[in-house]
Parts: sequence; structure tokens; C-alpha cells
Amino acid sequence: MTAVGSEIRVLVVDDHPMVSQGLSKMIDQREGMTVVAEAQDGISGIEAFRKYAPDVTLMDLMLPDMPGTEAVKQIVREFPQARVLMLSSSEGDADIYRALQAGAWGYLLKGTSGRELIDSIRRTHAGERHLHPSLAMKVAGYISVGGLSVREVEVLALVADGLSNKRIADKLFIAENTVKMHVKNILGKLSATDRTQAVTIALRRGILHL
Repeated sequence: MTAVGSEIRVLVVDDHPMVSQGLSKMIDQREGMTVVAEAQDGISGIEAFRKYAPDVTLMDLMLPDMPGTEAVKQIVREFPQARVLMLSSSEGDADIYRALQAGAWGYLLKGTSGRELIDSIRRTHAGERHLHPSLAMKVAGYISVGGLSVREVEVLALVADGLSNKRIADKLFIAENTVKMHVKNILGKLSATDRTQAVTIALRRGILHL
């Protein structure tokens, strides 16, 4: 934990150099905080956390080697007191929920103003877990309607690949009638009228990623 009066040490993990450099420049220009390291993927982000022990980490949701949520899980498993803010362009309720479940202290959109970003870093460093009200409502909605099971996500991913029920059954080593049941449940949970709409909704919400 940083001593009172000292700088807040920040780690930036993002695979887009311009984004990473822009964030670092903005943070370094603020009094009372500094970027101690930048990383471009999950593995190097985890290694940088071990090396620099930052007070706050900004973690991109989509990294080239692993989901940002997986990197957060590994960091929090090793350092339970780690304070990570997830940074993403996705407003999908499933993405937000997974980030918080992984151990993130908050979730920020990449369109967030510089002022809000800096405020979020300071609040996280002070021990506050927070979400923008609009994002909190999305998570509440996700929890209230219930998410898809692991198997349902697997089935939906194969539907998105264009596979028929029979081919999905063969691939997952289950009965075709079981696939039909899963598809029916998926349509109900997503309030979709057909398979195509279910895939569209799942992509928008962050349940599936291309």
C-alpha cells in the first residue's frame, strides 16, 4: 500500500500502443500519480505486476494472449489485495459481470473522460469499489435474468459458427435432442426469436466474442 503523501503507482496493460501511451501520458501529467510500467499482453502484465507491485492496474478486457479477466484472476489469486480497473470498449452486461467476478474493482469504458479515469484511479486506490450507474444497472439486469450456463455458451458458440444441431451434438458428444433443449433455453434466456438473433444478442452483450 502506498504511504500517505506519496505517488499512486499505476500499471497499464493494453495491446494497442497508442492507447497505452496515451493513458500513460495522461496519468503521468497528474500530480500524485505515475505509471511504473506498460504491458501489451496478459502474461507480460502479470509479470509486470509481480515486478513493480503497482497500487492500481488498468487492464484491457481483450488481450492477444488471454482475456483480460483471466489475467485479473491470476493476479488476484497471487495478490489478493490487488486493485485492478478493467478498461474496455464493451458495454456488454456479461463482460462487466465477468470482470467483477474475476476480481476487478471497477469497469471503465474506453470513452471515459480523462477526468473520470483519474478520479476512478484515485478512488480505487482509496479502497472504493465502484461502477458507473448505467453499468451497474446492466450488471443488475444480468444477474436478475440469469446468465447462460457453460454448456449453453458452448452450444451458442457452435451455432455462431454455423453448425447444425446434429453437428453440434457430434462435436460435444451429446444427443441431438439435448442440443435442441439447450437452444430452446438459450432463446428463452436471451429473449431471442431465432438462432441468428440469439447470436447477435450474445455478441452485443459480450457473452460471445468474435
